[in-house]
Amino acid sequence: MNKEQITDIFLDLDHTLWDFDKNSGLAFERVFKTFSIPLKLADFLEVYEPINLQYWRLYREEQIDKQGLRRGRLNDAFAKFELSYPLETIDAMAVQYIEELPKDNYLFDGTEDLLEYLKDKYKLHLITNGFHGVQHKKLQNSGIAHFFSTVTTSEDVGVKKPNPKVFYHALELAGVTAEHAVMIGDSFEADILGAEAVGLHTVFFNYRKQQVDPQRIVVDDLPSIKNYL
Repeated sequence: MNKEQITDIFLDLDHTLWDFDKNSGLAFERVFKTFSIPLKLADFLEVYEPINLQYWRLYREEQIDKQGLRRGRLNDAFAKFELSYPLETIDAMAVQYIEELPKDNYLFDGTEDLLEYLKDKYKLHLITNGFHGVQHKKLQNSGIAHFFSTVTTSEDVGVKKPNPKVFYHALELAGVTAEHAVMIGDSFEADILGAEAVGLHTVFFNYRKQQVDPQRIVVDDLPSIKNYL
């Protein structure tokens, strides 16, 4: 990647800039209180988080819809503790969780500093598989919406990353061609492979310490991105 040819940067939101796990835990804390759920929150989150990732993979692959995602991840997590709730209660929990989620807006360390650094050099854009309304609330409430010239959500396009249509839509919206743009994200499948398939350069934010090809540009923390851009 020749950074002299780069004009635009696309970033993912959840798990890349916005600390999803921390904010999600705080949202669930309030849901647990509302519904008097008889579990330790830490125990639940340890089980829920990998289940949630699995359901998002199914959602990206069009194997389930939004309702299936929201119901399934809760049902499966509670089942691990031999708990079950009526569907109406599960749906009510899911609704409250989505409402609570944008209320806490912890960002990964270095997020604002990185965005300040990048905005003086490039046009910044967001590409996210999250739901349109929720993601825009996160951006506004966390105080980083002003950094981005365009925002593309999977709901806007009708498909999810890594589907090429998401990236083509974002490139068209930004008015840039792939060879002049970089995608930064935490999901190797959705962000990195998806972006590379349409010709974008990539930087993999590998905070989970996955095993990946050493030839790629990989960083373990956000400040390290400055070494490449």
